[in-house]
Order: sequence, then structure tokens, then C-alpha cells
Amino acid sequence: MTGGRVSLRFGLAAVVCTLTWAAAWPAEDQPMLRQQLLELNNVTGSDPIEGQIRALVAKPAETKKLLPIAAAMLKEKNPPLNFNALYILGRAAHELKEVKASEALYRAAAERGIKLQSGQRIAQAFGGLIDLFYDNKKYDETVQICREFLDIRGSEVVNRLKPAVLERLIESVAKQGKLDEALKMVDKLVKAEEEGNGWWYLQLKGRILREANRLQEAAKVYEQVSERLPKDKSLKSDQAMRYLQRNRYILSGVYVDLNLIDKAAEQLQALLKEKPDDPTYNNDLGYIWADHDMKLEEAEKLIRKAIEQDRKQREELKKQRELEPDEDQDNPAYLDSLGWVLFKQKKYPEAKKYLLEAIKTKEGQHIEIFDHLGDVHMALSEKAEAVAAWKKGVEATGPGKREKERKAAVEKKIKANQ
Repeated sequence: MTGGRVSLRFGLAAVVCTLTWAAAWPAEDQPMLRQQLLELNNVTGSDPIEGQIRALVAKPAETKKLLPIAAAMLKEKNPPLNFNALYILGRAAHELKEVKASEALYRAAAERGIKLQSGQRIAQAFGGLIDLFYDNKKYDETVQICREFLDIRGSEVVNRLKPAVLERLIESVAKQGKLDEALKMVDKLVKAEEEGNGWWYLQLKGRILREANRLQEAAKVYEQVSERLPKDKSLKSDQAMRYLQRNRYILSGVYVDLNLIDKAAEQLQALLKEKPDDPTYNNDLGYIWADHDMKLEEAEKLIRKAIEQDRKQREELKKQRELEPDEDQDNPAYLDSLGWVLFKQKKYPEAKKYLLEAIKTKEGQHIEIFDHLGDVHMALSEKAEAVAAWKKGVEATGPGKREKERKAAVEKKIKANQ
């Protein structure tokens, strides 16, 4: 690469080869669908673009009909979709989990951005690809596309994004299971920023150590971040506060993983002094106390406050028309916390009410909530219902380590009660 120009190891031909997601639609529908796609060329400005993406995502069946037509248009000698249209469609396909379609569209958008020599467009398209691969656990592809982006030179916008891409690269190497390699990469960055009492890449090291289940080391690293962050004179006071709050919250989670509940509570109590009405902080402190049979009455008050404050926040969003009526629901995690603290106080019928409410939503279909519900059913001598709840929990188990551990525990309960 010379003269500030950029190049990729893929081109439009490679994009066309990926279009295995194309499907045939009735010929009479195609002119209308094609016209809809061409109209996306006229969408300009960040707010209209975001609005168009939301509109497409809101109508998944109709949007999915557009994707194969877009595939056919990419095969034309002079593909008629411009960068904005390709990016809008790529983002919409991404959010609709149409991975192959999204990849092809993002790649085509990247090609357009390169031809236009637009750093902003290159960053948008590559950023979309990186997020797409990472979100779908395609870590080999994430590493490759991150390296390609880091090789691009000559654009201020691109250069500003490189530190974030470097972080994502190292995280993806860790996700590949190459933890030692990832730690070596991040240690170089930590060493380079030590002269300035740096803390940014220490956070990344903490994440990798936690990923590797090296929790004591992770805790020490996050403790270092808490010490160094307030000394960073380059940050405005409000910025420093936000970063410090985030670090304390993460550290509280590491302490919970280490079963150091008093230390975890200390971090959350410090956060509540600064933001006493924050629903997350209230819920988390209440839950960890309840889960460890500590300060149950106080824990219940905290959790009820979390639910109350969350409702107030939703009311404000509704006033601003930023929340749809069907989204106005209590957080299932908070309902679970309330059910669990009531269970711990042997208030079983009331606990059951909140846990049944929690599992009504898609977000509430979680093994931990079903496990809690099963325990409540057993306390009420409802063995069949308990086993049914536990079985649903097993079916809802996600890929995380903690969920797999809980699944094993729940399966033992099922076996013992059948």
C-alpha cells in the first residue's frame, strides 16, 4: 500500500461468491422490491440512515424478501446500490441475524468506501463486519478482518478507530483459546502506556484474565485500574467518574466470582453513594446479599427500589416516545431477584408470583430464573411443577461457563426428583 491508498484482500468478485443466501422470488414481485432497494440510495444523514435501519428491522419478513434481490443487483455489471444503501441493508441483515447476507453487503459497502477513499465509510463498513463476526462467535474471521483494518493507512477517521479494533483483535484471540498469545499482546500495550501511569489496556488485561478464569489475577488488575484512573489528568472529571464507576462494577462481579461477597458489596455500596437511584446497582447488591443469605430485609428493600426506579425510567422514555408500549415491562432479572429474596425469607407464594412473571418475557427464559422457580415449587410441595421448571431451564441454557455449571446442578435436581 502506498501513497495513503488502501487495499483489501477481497473485492466484489469475492462478495459475489458469498451470495449463497440468494433465493428466487416471484418474478412479478421483483420490480417492486428492486425499486424499494433503489430508493435506499437517496437516504442520507446519520439520523435518517439509523431511522431506515430501524424501519427495516421492524418488518423482518418484508426485509428478508429484499435481501435476495440485493444479491442479484450485486451481480450486475454496474451494481446500482450505493454505499448508504449497502450499509443500511448490511446493518438491517446483521440485526435480523441474516449473517451471510450481512457479510456480503458489508463487504460490498467496504469496497465502495475504498473506491471513494472515504475514511468514514471504510470505518463504518469494517466496523460492521467486525461486530458481525464477533457477535456470531466467528473469531477466526474477526481476527482476520481486524488485521486488515489495522493495515489501512492514510485516514484520520480510520486511525481513531484503530485502538478499539486492536482491543477487539486481542479479545478475539483470547476467544479462540489462545490466552497466552492474547496476554502477550496486551502486556506489550500495558508496558507501552506505563510511563504515563496508563490504565486503559489494564482493563483489557483484566477482561482476558477473567476470560481465562484467572480470577485473582483479574481482581488485582482491576484494583490497579481503580488506583491509576483518578490520576489520569487527560480526563475530565465526569469522564473519569464514568470510567471509575464502570471499573468498580466489573470488579464487584469478579469478587462475586471469587465468592468475596463483602468486597463485592463494598464496591456496589460505593457506587450507590454516587448514584443511589441506579436500578442496576440496587438490584445487584440486593441479589448478592439474598443469594448468600445476608441482610435479607435490606436486600428486599434494595431490589424493590430497583424495580421502582426502573419503572420511573420507563415512564420518562414513554414521555419522550423512545419506548414502545410492548417494551414497557418489568426487568425479568429484577423480578427474579425479588422472587429469590422472598424465597430466602420463606415467603413462597409471593416469591412464586414474581418468578412466574419473570419467565413470561423472552429475556426471562433463563436457566437461573427457572432454577429459582423450581426451588419455589418444591418448597410449596409442587414437585411436578418444579421438575417441569427445571427442565425448561435446561432447555434454555446458554453457552456461558456459569450457565453450563448451573445446568449440571439443575440436572442433578431433576434426577433426584423423578
